Amino acid sequence: MSSTQASAPTRRRALPPLMALSDRAAERLQTLYATGHVGQLLRISVGTKGCSGLSYDMNWVEAAGPSDEVVTDRGLTVLVDRKASLFLIGTTMDYEVKDLSAGFVFVNPNEKGRCGCGESFHV
Repeated sequence: MSSTQASAPTRRRALPPLMALSDRAAERLQTLYATGHVGQLLRISVGTKGCSGLSYDMNWVEAAGPSDEVVTDRGLTVLVDRKASLFLIGTTMDYEVKDLSAGFVFVNPNEKGRCGCGESFHV
């Protein structure tokens, strides 16, 4: 007679969110969604560009496509191209205002380095 023991299910480590929005990014995105981009969504992808190899690309779309991940944070929705997901896991999108420029920036824990001009990154 053999006895079998029920093994306890293995606990999986919680995955970090695909992306998060900082307070400043959420405020700016809310303004954009309410003014010039009513009915549109911001879509984030990663393309090949620059001396480090990869760059963040953003564009406005009418609706999520079949290859888009839907990310909702702070009551706002952004889309992430599924091909970019592995590069962006755990990233926070922020909005910076400097003396001569303003724009969205990405704080990405997966980045191993950036080029000198800040246009591209590598993982």
